[in-house]
Amino acid sequence: MKFKPLILVSTLVISPSILADTVLPTVTVEGVHLLEPSVSEILTEESLNLNHDTGAFLRDTAGVSGTRIGGHGTDPIIRGQSQNRLNVLLDGAYVHGGCPNRMDPPTSYSPIGTYDAITILKGSQTVIYGGGGSGGTILLERKTPRLEADESIRGQIKGGYTSNSGTKTFTADVTAGNPQGFARAMIEYANSGNYKDGNGEEVRSAVTQESGNLTLGYTPSSKSRLELSIEATRIEDSLYAGTSMDAPTSNNDMARLRFKINGTKGDFYYSEVEHIMDNYSLRPIMAPMKMLVNSTSKTQGGRISHLFIVDKIEATLGVDYQLNNRLANRFLGPVTVVTPIKLQSIMWPDVDINQIGLFNENLITLRELDILKLGLRYDYVSSEANLANQEIIGGMTANNLYSQYYGKSAEEHIEHNFSGFIRYEHEFKNGSGYTFVNLSRNVRTADATERFLAANISSPALRWVGNPDLEPEQHHQIELGMSVKSSQNWNIVASAFYNHVTDFILRDRAHLQEGILQSDNATIYRNVDAELFGAEWEARTQWNPSWSSSLILDYVHATNITDNNRDIAQIPPFSTTLNVNYKHNWLRLGSNLRYAMQQRHVDDDPNFGSGLDAQKTPSFVVLDIYSAFEINKQATIKMGINNMFNRNYAYHVNRANVDPFSPDAIQVNEPGTSLWINFDVRF
Repeated sequence: MKFKPLILVSTLVISPSILADTVLPTVTVEGVHLLEPSVSEILTEESLNLNHDTGAFLRDTAGVSGTRIGGHGTDPIIRGQSQNRLNVLLDGAYVHGGCPNRMDPPTSYSPIGTYDAITILKGSQTVIYGGGGSGGTILLERKTPRLEADESIRGQIKGGYTSNSGTKTFTADVTAGNPQGFARAMIEYANSGNYKDGNGEEVRSAVTQESGNLTLGYTPSSKSRLELSIEATRIEDSLYAGTSMDAPTSNNDMARLRFKINGTKGDFYYSEVEHIMDNYSLRPIMAPMKMLVNSTSKTQGGRISHLFIVDKIEATLGVDYQLNNRLANRFLGPVTVVTPIKLQSIMWPDVDINQIGLFNENLITLRELDILKLGLRYDYVSSEANLANQEIIGGMTANNLYSQYYGKSAEEHIEHNFSGFIRYEHEFKNGSGYTFVNLSRNVRTADATERFLAANISSPALRWVGNPDLEPEQHHQIELGMSVKSSQNWNIVASAFYNHVTDFILRDRAHLQEGILQSDNATIYRNVDAELFGAEWEARTQWNPSWSSSLILDYVHATNITDNNRDIAQIPPFSTTLNVNYKHNWLRLGSNLRYAMQQRHVDDDPNFGSGLDAQKTPSFVVLDIYSAFEINKQATIKMGINNMFNRNYAYHVNRANVDPFSPDAIQVNEPGTSLWINFDVRF
């Protein structure tokens, strides 16, 4: 099926009890419970250092890590699951990046300074936001409150600077109008140089990003609104220590239409990503050949649903749709040419993945203290590679590669996927907390890379070939949790989960495994059975009106059952964060002590596994300190020191370092000591 632009109106309904809702500049939480063990709202008016890349910012949340490959595009991981196992929505829209190697995950096109709220739903506890999302859902949202009768304009200006990398950020956000409608304009600029790690070695991480968003809204009442927005993001000269290429260009253009009429809400969107990467324009040419990849990723879709309330039942019914098309061509040429023009691989052979979903989610009040949540979802999925037979002069077609490694050719692949969950909650009689149990089945289809990537090269160990015969993953999860809050000064949230996965899609190396016809160390994909389990704990204490502290613990473990309980790669180790905070009138002071245990459960040998882990990553302890000064009700200055003692460290899930100018670094290290300052002015 060829990609054809279309317009689709869709709706998003979230019943107040399903999702705790955070709104800025004041934080409002709606719902049955104030604290959810598997829901985190992490962007508030007190958020401190917003100079971060969005993915790096998310790593400060319990149960969330992220893969760093440079200074931009940190790829989130929730409970050991990443990439297409997470549903990431940018103001209601899906954006799929243009890089097969994930230089540009969806969060890279979401500058944090232009969003009002970020909500993380961990695990499989909703069916509203599309198929998949077995690891969780990340909602980045812009929320424009209706203007008051005496209000014609409001705005915010933010800026910041971070030493070490010399990062400069600036954001302007202005809304003008009246209670009947508004126009909201936002611009964001960020420029960063390379930073130095704790050993003083320079890490390739420079990037420049600019974005702009214009939203026009019609708000005739508090229960109805219509919004039309256009957005453009331009990322230039992005350097990566964790890949053999850099990205001179990563652009994304988006359009959205959203509406809300009483119990009906709708979203539709269109996104077009253009990504260019090469190994010569932004770094000295070290390879024997110049290499250039041009790629595009076009996504369109939407959601429409309605909330029905009957007695003690809140039922959400809806339909959604998503079509993603990806095309990527790799060119080679001698180092003497200006631009390589010989087509060497059609890496994404014009791939279409089409998904149509029907969903129903219900909240039922059984008794005064008991709640039952039920969700059911059906997805029709079709995928095909339109250029799988496209001939390449002197090379191999995509189908040639698929046949060589799997004995299969790319044909249209059809799936009928059923997902759902059931969640029971019991609230304590004194209102001090609740417990819950959540059972779910979540089905995730293979993405364009897993099913259809076709990256050929003369050295077999450098080939990367998708598997057109993959079955969808089926996640069967159970999660137990509690939230306990003292009426005085403390609260605790905790959860534990177990996930048995049938047909887990494993990125591996070709070693004549079942269904693999070669043993040449090429990167391939295959289905295995797997299990993941883990736990999270968060305790907060208010010692007195000024002093508070919190302790966060999280752990996850993942194994490949099919291959004798082999460790699955890219799983973060046990980690903890201790926070101490002081707040009095206009002053706030605090510190975060971050610890990660050594990760011994690795898959770091490409001769016997995938080799995706760089090493058994050492443990680390890092101290960050911060402060905030409220000049008046409109202006605040925030400053701090990250990695105060200049520790040299890397998160286990960071990419292996391939920068030839930093040969001592095994992984892409985190920045050394960095001083930062932000200002925030509202009017």
